[in-house]
Amino acid sequence: MTSEYQVPTVWTLPEDDGSTWAKTNRPISGATHDKELPRGEHPLQLYSMGTPNGQKVTILLEELLALGVTGAEYDAHLIRIGDGEQFSSGFVEINPNSKIPALQDCSTDVPIRVFESGNILLYLAEKFGHFLPAGIAERTETLNWLFWLQGAAPYLGGGFGHFYAYAPVKIEYAINRFTMEAKRQLDVLDKQLADKPYVAGNDYSIADIAIWAWYGNLVLGWAYDAAEFIDAASYTHVQRWAKNIAARPAVQRGRIVNRISDEPGEALAERHSAADIDAVLANKA
Repeated sequence: MTSEYQVPTVWTLPEDDGSTWAKTNRPISGATHDKELPRGEHPLQLYSMGTPNGQKVTILLEELLALGVTGAEYDAHLIRIGDGEQFSSGFVEINPNSKIPALQDCSTDVPIRVFESGNILLYLAEKFGHFLPAGIAERTETLNWLFWLQGAAPYLGGGFGHFYAYAPVKIEYAINRFTMEAKRQLDVLDKQLADKPYVAGNDYSIADIAIWAWYGNLVLGWAYDAAEFIDAASYTHVQRWAKNIAARPAVQRGRIVNRISDEPGEALAERHSAADIDAVLANKA
């Protein structure tokens, strides 16, 4: 494997690298345009897109609502990251890193901003008292796996997914490098699930929600169209776990929120009430 690329002394941004994200990627932070974010009527205002990181939050919110936690009612506003909407002044005010998802909790006297998907899961679990064990040992094990995902997912999405599915050219070295790491992570997960129903033990938690959004979607063939390429069927414990979680009604509801698709029942651009999801799922049926 060879490359003609000559590394410059000082890097500069190419005018167009041919990628999907060329028009939005830039090496600086901050807003590119002034625009206020929309506001709905519920206590929680979510600004997101139905990527794996976005799905984490909407799945947890739907799980909380399924338990009767009325305070978890939310408005989910679509942020079209391909159009650079994450660089609006309103979005940057909530998340200066310009990444979805971002949450604003308006149930307090002064609204609280929450960014980074793992932190949003932790915030909501602590706020409402569900899907995070109270005992120190069980809580720590759950957070072990939540933070494992937060560190592992960039290799899967920004690494494997990017070079396998999105890069404008196929680079053998990059695909091999990140495929090896994705499969190593799947092996870690498969061994962890060999003798337990959920990643941190016997109870479904925010760790499962976070990991499923990435690795569940991958092994079930819903991400990157890569299940055969990575031999997803060989990870039998991950397969069992992923299918069990996919069967949960709240997961089926949450994973379609803030998505855009031409397939009936597969996507709901914005969610402002339970009836919005009900209508989409009825259409799918």
